[in-house]
Amino acid sequence: MTKHSQTNSQQREGSTRSQQPYCDDAVTLLSQLIATPSVSRDETKAADLLQARMQAWGLQPRREGNNVWALSPHFDAAKPTILLNAHIDTVKPVATWTMNPYVPVVRGDRLYGLGANDCGGGLVALLQVFRQLLTETLRFNLVFLASCEEEVSGQGGIVAALPLLPHIDVAIVGEPTGMQPAVCEKGLMVIDGYAHGVSGHAARDEGVNAIYEALDDLQWLRDYRFRKVSPLLGPTKMTVTVVEAGTQHNVVPDQLHFVLDVRTNEYYRNEDVFEFLGRNMRKCELKARSFRLHSSSIDSNHPLVRRCLAMGMTPFGSPTLSDQALMPFPSLKLGPGLSARSHSADEYICLTEIAGAINTYRELLRELEL
Repeated sequence: MTKHSQTNSQQREGSTRSQQPYCDDAVTLLSQLIATPSVSRDETKAADLLQARMQAWGLQPRREGNNVWALSPHFDAAKPTILLNAHIDTVKPVATWTMNPYVPVVRGDRLYGLGANDCGGGLVALLQVFRQLLTETLRFNLVFLASCEEEVSGQGGIVAALPLLPHIDVAIVGEPTGMQPAVCEKGLMVIDGYAHGVSGHAARDEGVNAIYEALDDLQWLRDYRFRKVSPLLGPTKMTVTVVEAGTQHNVVPDQLHFVLDVRTNEYYRNEDVFEFLGRNMRKCELKARSFRLHSSSIDSNHPLVRRCLAMGMTPFGSPTLSDQALMPFPSLKLGPGLSARSHSADEYICLTEIAGAINTYRELLRELEL
């Protein structure tokens, strides 16, 4: 080994040793969060836990509801500001878990538990990097925000916290992406559809069957394809996910209700899609639950994207929704774990993924110029 190679090896070993306490703190905190149930809109205990740990580390956290955040201690309004964001809430555990979802279990390199992958790994990794970089002189401010109600896009979530934050120039969202940058994501619009009929006795030729009234519209929704296809996000996609009708076998149903899940790419606004669908329904009445969850993206020439590319990362488009949809500033998703593990039984994150994320976040931010 040459003297230069030996020096580089020693530097890497020293960096790994200096990182280990932060990796240990990340895993310990994540284990504690797993053991603290935090299903959406019931995150108080998890927020209490996170706030207490941040105070113990001297971070001076602030709080709105169950959103917890902290600013760089020497915040300079003349500098740009980067938001480091991940959510503390989880979905409800599915019935097919083979272990207790609220008991953290380490098996080999895997830490099992509800929320470990979505998105506890990103949450604790971003927090540890925030801790580390506060001791360094950066060209920008950092804000760490642990938000709630992300899984339900609730009004008490990130939308309640954002008005209380300083001006944000760009955000990194710690959703599980395999530590590759998701530079755009699909929007979401949930629509309730209704078909109306007239009840009658099934044994006689009477009534108007609401199921039959809806058939042509349901078939149209199944077969229609939107013309504009995104290079990264693919087509705008519509899926009928719920259908409800009828009360018993001998009564002609007088009402049918269905739920339509619409995932828009960057070429279509939710409002325009809704108006288009309404014009093409022959019998069904449509009502959108919300228009606010639009597709989001960041410019390919943004310094954050260029920095990711310089580090050898591969940008992609994400089909899943996150709090990015509610951010009025540029953002991208970048976090440990894989989206395919989210909302699944026996969810897990790898310990090496958490450690790798801490290193990658730190390297990305140290050399970033906005």
